[in-house]
Amino acid sequence: MNEYFKSIIDSDNTSIVICNTEHEIIYMNLAAVNNYEKRGGAALIGKSMLDCHNSDSRRKIVEVVEWFKKSADNNRIFTFCNEKQNKDVYIIALRSEGKTLIGYYERHEYRTRDNDAPYTYNN
Repeated sequence: MNEYFKSIIDSDNTSIVICNTEHEIIYMNLAAVNNYEKRGGAALIGKSMLDCHNSDSRRKIVEVVEWFKKSADNNRIFTFCNEKQNKDVYIIALRSEGKTLIGYYERHEYRTRDNDAPYTYNN
């Protein structure tokens, strides 16, 4: 089954960076590797997510993870809107069996409408 989950993450065209609760980057999908190429790309795997951010952002990430730990109901938080790229950014909890916090990931949700006609096949 893990092959299917990995395939879903890898097929997403937005950056997905998965971290454990110690903030270690454990996985980056291809979009993230390409997006963060100037910062090291795939070489960031195994490094601390906190090292990729300024001190204010590091503090906020730590606070979010602590909030996730307080309740299994605390699972998603809006972090900022990037107007230039027309996207909202969230940090989302990852839980084992929906309960125990095992990590988190950052999700970029673009608000630009897709203008392709439905079911248009681009070969």
